[in-house]
Amino acid sequence: MTFGLFLSSTDKKPMYLQIVEQITSKVMVGDWLADMPLPSIRELAASTQVSVITVKRAYLELERAGVIVTQPGKGSYVSTNSELNQELRKQEFEQHLAESINLAKQLQLSDDDIITCVKQHLGEHKSPK
Repeated sequence: MTFGLFLSSTDKKPMYLQIVEQITSKVMVGDWLADMPLPSIRELAASTQVSVITVKRAYLELERAGVIVTQPGKGSYVSTNSELNQELRKQEFEQHLAESINLAKQLQLSDDDIITCVKQHLGEHKSPK
């Protein structure tokens, strides 16, 4: 059983990061619900055919991000933080924003051009009062 994770050896991202991103995504979309037990590190390592060290690193990163909590002797669970989904979505937005700004800089757009573009898009998405 792969727990719905699909790791690729041809992906440029390290395996631990692929695990982090996929588990985070499953939590964000509601496939993995709050307080759901995660597979043990050994189980996930065996099912995905990566080392225990790789899975342990992924779980540590997920803990640092607040996506999971680990209880010694009991295992790891999806966090019950009620604001987790909002926090994850904000992090994803900020990542996309940073990528967009990097692209704009590669296109040699000025800060003013970037701000004008953002304001234009904000104007197109104003909520009716």
